[in-house]
Amino acid sequence: MSTITVARVNGIALHAPDETLTPEELRQRACTELLRQAAQRDGGLAADDAAPCDGAISEAAAAAIDAHIERAVQVPVPSEEACRRYFAAHAREFGAGERLRLRHILFAVTPGVNVAALRQRAEATLVQVRTDAAFDEAARTLSNCPSGRDGGELGFLEASECAPEFAREVFAHAGLGVLPQLVHSRHGFHIVEIVAREGGTTPSFEAVRPAVTAALERQAFVTALRQYLQVEAGAAKLEGVDLEGAATPLVQ
Repeated sequence: MSTITVARVNGIALHAPDETLTPEELRQRACTELLRQAAQRDGGLAADDAAPCDGAISEAAAAAIDAHIERAVQVPVPSEEACRRYFAAHAREFGAGERLRLRHILFAVTPGVNVAALRQRAEATLVQVRTDAAFDEAARTLSNCPSGRDGGELGFLEASECAPEFAREVFAHAGLGVLPQLVHSRHGFHIVEIVAREGGTTPSFEAVRPAVTAALERQAFVTALRQYLQVEAGAAKLEGVDLEGAATPLVQ
C-alpha cells in the first residue's frame, strides 16, 4: 500500500494529499511559507494567520512578508565604479530603437499541463531545429502561438513591444540565428531565432545612471534574498521539499 507524502515546512503542509506539484512549484510554496513564518516570528503577522494549503496566502501575509523582507534583507547602494562596469558590459540593454526580426516556437504553459514534460519536449525540439534547420515546419506543427501558421514569424520588434522577461533574454544576445537555450516567459517556453537586426542608439552612462543603479540593486536584492532564504531553510524542518540552489517565488 503506497503512502502519500505531503511536503511540509515546520509541520505546515504545502499542499493537499491529492495535489500534484512540479518541483519548482513546491519550492516556491516552501519559500513563501518560510517567509510567512518569519513574518509571524517578528510580530508582523498574527500567529493565527491561516496557513495556505493551495499556495494562496492571505492579503495580510503578503503585506507582512513584504515588510519583513524590507527589514531583514539589506541591499547596499551600488558604487559609481560598479555602475560604470555594469554599463560597459551591458550597454546594449540600455539602448533605444534597436529592432530584431524574430521567429519563435511557443510551448505554452496552460492550466493542468505537465510543465516538466512540456519543457523536455521544447528542449528536444530546440536540438532538432538547431541541427537540421527545420524551424518553419516545427513552428507550424508544434507552436501554440498563432504565428506558427507563418513559420513562427513575429516581424521586427523593439524590446518595449515584448514581455519584459522575454525581451531581457532575447535582446541580450548578439548576432543572428537560433538562440542556444529556451527563453522563458509568462506564456511558456520559446525557441527563438533572430533573423535580422536593425541597430539603435546607445545612450551615455550619465543619461541612464538611474536605470543602471536600479538594475544592480535588483541583482543585489535577488542574491541577498536567496542567501536569507538559505539561512531560514537551514534552521527549518523541511519534509518532502529540496530548497538547495532554488530560485524564490519573489525573484522571477
